Amino acid sequence: MRRDVNGVTKSRFEMFSNSDEAVINKKLPKELLLRIFSFLDVVTLCRCAQVSRAWNVLALDGSNWQRIDLFDFQRDIEGRVVENISKRCGGFLRKLSLRGCLGVGDNALRTFAQNCRNIEVLNLNGCTKTTDAEGCPLLEQLNISWCDQVTKDGIQALVRGCGGLKALFLKGCTQLEDEALKYIGAHCPELVTLNLQTCLQITDEGLITICRGCHKLQSLCASGCSNITDAILNALGQNCPRLRILEVARCSQLTDVGFTTLARITDSTLIQLSIHCPRLQVLSLSHCELITDDGIRHLGNGACAHDQLEVIELDNCPLITDASLEHLKSCHSLERIELYDCQQITRAGIKRLRTHLPNIKVHAYFAPVTPPPSVGGSRQRFCRCCIIL
Repeated sequence: MRRDVNGVTKSRFEMFSNSDEAVINKKLPKELLLRIFSFLDVVTLCRCAQVSRAWNVLALDGSNWQRIDLFDFQRDIEGRVVENISKRCGGFLRKLSLRGCLGVGDNALRTFAQNCRNIEVLNLNGCTKTTDAEGCPLLEQLNISWCDQVTKDGIQALVRGCGGLKALFLKGCTQLEDEALKYIGAHCPELVTLNLQTCLQITDEGLITICRGCHKLQSLCASGCSNITDAILNALGQNCPRLRILEVARCSQLTDVGFTTLARITDSTLIQLSIHCPRLQVLSLSHCELITDDGIRHLGNGACAHDQLEVIELDNCPLITDASLEHLKSCHSLERIELYDCQQITRAGIKRLRTHLPNIKVHAYFAPVTPPPSVGGSRQRFCRCCIIL
């Protein structure tokens, strides 16, 4: 920025009047002061802007406003604030979080999109007034979770100009239908992470389009999407070889035939996982009551076991025994294992596992032993807790 004063052109670093007599302004080059200001947070920058004319120029320089998080001021942020920020920061802004800012609507976001074309990360989580906004060409991560007014038209407008989008969070966007997913599949080939949790109207049709258009997908959350069936699981297996994380809680129509399930998963599913998912890192098998040691044996011998698998959850799997822990000793990257209510797992089995994996976190619970009945007595057989209660 340059201004003409009495016929002399001066840069922003020359805009220090004679009244700015602070020692720091005299001793340090203005470029170095600007560098120092770049480490300050939003509140401190605003305070510094009120110290003097010289500091006002430095504090409000666009280069200091590349990353902005306004969550702490969510109740005070209105559309005009976002518009002013976009005009001041312009092409400098890279990351902006408006999480929980209920006063921000479509008009402010349109102005923002026009002024901040270099934005890479945008968080609009909980901005419930948002229904439509323009996309930004360099945008890589977009979070519009719980923006429950967003429809397929809004998604179309957002993704049309975001060909490099890698992460998209749509959790709680209850109005989204399959048509919205078709736009995502068509315009976001670089997508790696997609969260559709509680998008209740989504069906196989929309998710299959995602699988066919987003071959780089590594993480998919479809928990609560109760309309999806085994067809989507088959589509994932055929089109998304890089898939590492799959969350499908409360998807009750999934079965073993579809490669995995929550309620009726068996050892045959684990055999398929061990063969076809070499990059698997996190696996939750909670409440999968038909899993046995044999299934865990196949998983422990699979391609993902030695270097990839980091977390396995086996809580409430009643058929699992200490033998399963023996099969997991070769999982050198394993960091955490859940064993709550696995009644055939013993402390001795866990101790043997830790001799091979000393840094592993084991979460388990062992119920207290019920005392034996009284000798020769006719009293009912209650444990001590029941007697006290």
